[in-house]
Amino acid sequence: MENIQEFISIDPNIRFGKACLKGTRITVSDVLNWFASGMSEKEILEDYPYLSLEQIRAALYFAAHRNEITKIVAA
Repeated sequence: MENIQEFISIDPNIRFGKACLKGTRITVSDVLNWFASGMSEKEILEDYPYLSLEQIRAALYFAAHRNEITKIVAA
């Protein structure tokens, strides 16, 4: 995912600098926890209709590649 900065932001003033879905206070960890609890993409989108499937998948991509891309997003 080359355009991760379109979906993920890191701001020390939002959620203590945790990686968040851009324009929200939802962290990448929130998304991971929803999946870990058994929620599907469809259920997440039903509960949070202002999110997009692309944002959810960007959170998963970010988590999987965190070490390589944190410096890019935080810049």
